[in-house]
Amino acid sequence: MVGEKRKHQRIASLNLLHIEVYKDDNLVKQGAGRTLNISEAGILLEIHFPIDAENVVIQLTIGLKEDLLEIKGKSVRYLQTENGKYEIGIVFDEITNKITDKILKEYIEVFTAGKSDISPAE
Repeated sequence: MVGEKRKHQRIASLNLLHIEVYKDDNLVKQGAGRTLNISEAGILLEIHFPIDAENVVIQLTIGLKEDLLEIKGKSVRYLQTENGKYEIGIVFDEITNKITDKILKEYIEVFTAGKSDISPAE
């Protein structure tokens, strides 16, 4: 694809998540939202409240089937939509542990292979 800058393919994926927003190591906001798409390097999510997108750390807990993934990242895109919600593009800073990294990669592989019954973690 001409002009494509992403290293990883993004897949459409609707999953519930919990978001915590930290500034200077202090929790400033938290709430629920959902994923819109996901890749090995980042995620686009939708939430119902605004955030100060500069100098914040985002902690996400995402439900992927039976698994809960904990991932940290930073906002690289922020947009208020016409329906009053907010889309936040997050680039992952660190994946909390190797199990989370493995689950995320397996989830993406299974999803891109076109399988409908996703259960990446055994």
